[in-house]
Amino acid sequence: MSVIIPGMNMDHERVSIRPRNEHESLLARWQNKNTESVIELHNKTPVWNDDTQSYVLNFHGRVTQASVKNFQIIHDNDPDYIVMQFGRVAEDVFTMDYNYPMCALQAFAIALSSFDSKLACE
Repeated sequence: MSVIIPGMNMDHERVSIRPRNEHESLLARWQNKNTESVIELHNKTPVWNDDTQSYVLNFHGRVTQASVKNFQIIHDNDPDYIVMQFGRVAEDVFTMDYNYPMCALQAFAIALSSFDSKLACE
């Protein structure tokens, strides 16, 4: 999964991106490699666990059930800093955590998109 959000300025305020046409959208900027004022994030790659014979992510106890919907979002510059994580804790219950530079609305939108396999799949 790739996530593209507006960047932050030196005062840690979100950069305002107001496209006047489809060529100025966040997606268009990213596709044209114009990544100034844009933050690109990716899902963290799970590691193989010999004990469970499966790929796993460390959610530090926040996620308690295995699910294909479980994910962690990181920036390539610091793969140890989890910007967002989302995962199952019960049959129909999920948990979501997010950190700077993501806001609650962005994290919630990303979490919702993970329920539509066509949106959050690559």
